[in-house]
Formats: sequence, C-alpha cells, structure tokens
Amino acid sequence: MRKRKPKPFHVYSMRQAIEEGFIFNVLENYTTYETYFQIGKKVADDPIYSKGQANKALGKYMGLHPHNLAQKTEVIIEHFRSQVQHRIGGKAKAMLVTGSRLHAVRYYFEFQKYIKKMGYTDLGVLVAFSGTVKDNVTGEMKEYTESKLNNFPDTETVEKFDSVEYQLLLVAEKYQTGFDQPLLHTMYVDKKLSGVKAVQTLSRVNRTCPGKTETFILDFVNSREDIEKAFQDYYQETGVSETTDPNTIYDIKNVLDSFMLYLDSEIDAFAKVFFKETKNQGNIDLAKLNGFIDPAVDRYNALTEEQDKMDFKGALSKFIRLYSFLTHIIKLGDEKLHKFYAYAKALLRKLPKDTGERTPNLDNDVSLQYFQSRMKALSPS
Repeated sequence: MRKRKPKPFHVYSMRQAIEEGFIFNVLENYTTYETYFQIGKKVADDPIYSKGQANKALGKYMGLHPHNLAQKTEVIIEHFRSQVQHRIGGKAKAMLVTGSRLHAVRYYFEFQKYIKKMGYTDLGVLVAFSGTVKDNVTGEMKEYTESKLNNFPDTETVEKFDSVEYQLLLVAEKYQTGFDQPLLHTMYVDKKLSGVKAVQTLSRVNRTCPGKTETFILDFVNSREDIEKAFQDYYQETGVSETTDPNTIYDIKNVLDSFMLYLDSEIDAFAKVFFKETKNQGNIDLAKLNGFIDPAVDRYNALTEEQDKMDFKGALSKFIRLYSFLTHIIKLGDEKLHKFYAYAKALLRKLPKDTGERTPNLDNDVSLQYFQSRMKALSPS
C-alpha cells in the first residue's frame, strides 16, 4: 500500500500572524522605485506640495532615474533622513540589500563619500558580507573584508548595529535570513528577488516593537507583480500599494464625506485630545476619545444597506493605507487631513467586525500611545 505524504494538521499563516499583531504586513507600504519616482515628479511639479522643505529636497533628487550606485546612494540617504530617521522615537534603522559582495563594498564607499560631502554627523553605516572581496575600481587591486571596513570583528556586527551609533546596514546575502532586529523599519532593495528568498528577505523588517507602527520598502529592481507572486502562498491578500497620484487621497476623503457618518466638530474634538501634549505618554483619555468616535459608529450601525457599510469601511481602510503609504514618501502638509487620518484609524478599530476579521478595539489597544507619538512627530504644523 502506498504511503501518503504527511501533512501538518495546522499551519499558523503569515496572514494570521499579521492580523493578530505579531508581525507587520511588509507589503502594506512596499513600493517600486518606478512608483516612487512618479510621485516625486508630481510633487516637484505641483506648487501645492513643492513648497515644503522636505518635498523640495525630494523634487531635487528625483530629477533623474538613478542607474548608478552614487545616484541610488543619494536617494537612499536623503529618504532615510527625511522620512525614516525620526520614526520609532528616533531609533529607526534601515537595511540595503545589494546584488553582490562587490556591490556591497562599492555601496559602502559611496555612502561614506556622500555622507562626508553633505557633512552629516548623525548616520552610522555598517557593511556585512562573507569572505574577502577584491576590487580594482581605482586601477589598483585591493582586498576588503567586513571586519576591515567596519573596524571591528565581524562577530560583533549584529551587536554594533543594535547600538545607537549605527542606523544603516548594507548587506550581500548575509543577514537576509534569520536576522532579528525589531528596530529595522525600512528596507532598500537593489537585488533581484523571487520565491521564498523574496519573502525571507523582505520579512527582515516585519518584527514588532514599542513605537513601531509600520514598515517601508523601496525596491529599485523588482516588479510589483513578482513580489506579489512570491508572497501569494504565504499571505493571500498581499495588497501592494502602487498609487502615483497624491491627490487620490482627497478623492477617497470626498467619498467618505458623502456618507455623512461623522462631523467636523467631532474630528476636531478628537484631535484636540489626541494630539494634546502630556508629560506621561500613557495619559491618553480613552473615554473622551471614544466619546468622539461613538456617534460615527452609531450612524454606521444605523445604515440600512449592508453594501453601504461595506463601501464605507472599504474606503476608510483604503484611505488609511494610502495616507500611510504617501507619508513615507512626501509631506502632504495638510493639518486637517492629518487630523482626519488619526480619527479614521481609531474609527476603523471601533466599527463592528466582519466574520473572521481581527481588529483590536481602541479601548484595549496599548499601541495607541505609540501611534499617537508617531502622529505628533509627523504633524504638518
């Protein structure tokens, strides 16, 4: 008799782990460089967005599509400084995944060169690769090792990267799997990835920690379709964002307004409490916040058409995802929209759950205080 291949009776899926808050969905704020480039061009050409200092800088280095390491280095460092460095209470770190050990070495020198040129004193860079790399880019053959470039034994790289001294880690194969650093918020990808390798690599940023509310991935070489395909077996609803027009966020907001489920006065009152400066970050008045959200929940429950409920919740979820995605790239500079985003995220958590949907209630979600901290840091005012 032919034996059947044994199968696991239970699989704890990536989707379930994400829904239960144990890891982040790294594809929620994933973008290809093509999309990033298009957003940057629109920002540079639109007087509404180009007035802000951060967006002026974005427009400047989005002037051409980078093909060499020097151009990519500028994009990565400037993005990290303007959009990443302040996150997780100023402790956020990033990883650059390079295509080869030689690329990692050359990237390291480009990073050091650009940082010195700009006079930045707040960026520590480490490199990680195995063995010895030979390079004659200057006409003279030189040999490089991880320990030689970092100026300490390679056995200390993980520990050093965990310190406040270093924010950026450039890797070639090494640390693409089995590396656990919860402060790793952003990943820059300059290597072709596919299948399980893509999942393992991008998942380096999915670890949770206090103050970390999302992740971001900027991919220079892979397509959205390839990454979606790689994750499909592990998480059915990959949800990669690929929106290039920042004004879409206002179109979605208009759709939400048309349901007339909330009042401007309720949003303003919520924001006044939510953004109130407190000496103790834990002193959030949940009762007051709930009081400003509950009227919208009641109006939602009073809707007679189930389709209306589905449409509103779907639009609300889309607004939240798109706002988070865009603010990893540009500064929208709209205080009213910023207030609504905070209100919308809290409102979604209080709407009745669909079957099988797992969204924490505002009352019991301790991460609210970290979300509040991040929203203050991103405030346009």
